[in-house]
Amino acid sequence: MTLLRLFLIFLLIAVSTVTHVVPLLAAALLKAVLPIDALRRRFDALLTGIAESWIGVNSWMLDRFTHTQVDVEVDGALLADGHYLMLANHQSWVDIVVMQKVFNRRIPLMRFFLKRQLIWVPLLGLAWWALDFPFMGRYTKKQIARRPELAGRDIAATRRACEKFRAIPVTIVNFVEGTRFTPDKHARQGETYRHLLKPKSGGVAFVLDAMGQGLHAILDVTIAYPAGRPSLMDLLADRVPTVRLQVRQRAIPETLVGGDYQNDRAFRARFQQWMNSVWRDKDTEMERLLAK
Repeated sequence: MTLLRLFLIFLLIAVSTVTHVVPLLAAALLKAVLPIDALRRRFDALLTGIAESWIGVNSWMLDRFTHTQVDVEVDGALLADGHYLMLANHQSWVDIVVMQKVFNRRIPLMRFFLKRQLIWVPLLGLAWWALDFPFMGRYTKKQIARRPELAGRDIAATRRACEKFRAIPVTIVNFVEGTRFTPDKHARQGETYRHLLKPKSGGVAFVLDAMGQGLHAILDVTIAYPAGRPSLMDLLADRVPTVRLQVRQRAIPETLVGGDYQNDRAFRARFQQWMNSVWRDKDTEMERLLAK
């Protein structure tokens, strides 16, 4: 019965994905060949609408085929036409499914910074490209040491993406830990945080530098799984009883907008201090959500 159930869910997901991605790509290609900027911008709402429809179908299937209870706490009103930077902890691919379900059509479409290799994911890679998701190299320190010119490529990609996002409502999502939480990764980092990995500040700083004056607020999202960190298969197999998600709106500190994170050591230290304080608050929220 479980195998039949999973087969049906995967079949419906595949049909929905093809049904939405084909017109999405057609609209994106038409947008790309139009000679007038004003006409191209009209297609942004169409592309976003198709993406939100796909997310809506996925959310309906989550409600229909699972008993997962999503408990949400939201601090303040959310704007469907706002400009947000979302900071979130990251434990599982389930995070993205749940966040899309919670925020779809309540805030602008979430755009993620993706690894460049993900553009080769069948259908979805092209869909992410069509929706202007930024693709990043995410070079290691060893790669940058061998080829110093790589250091500025992701920064340049961030600036190009933010220039596009200025013209449309957007939610820029940053999983600040840079990777999914695992007990091994947590153990290697020490015991700075009980439930989180250490935050990486660079990506947040570059977005605030490029778009700080154009953002309404920071959405600080904490997501917790009281029954343990699940896989996507756990979710589809109805093995995730509860997800708890807390959304806190933070004002953007004026002192952290417009600084030179790369070259100004004092500014970088202030920025990292602020980011660490946000993460300490999030660690406390995780403790509360898990014990609730």
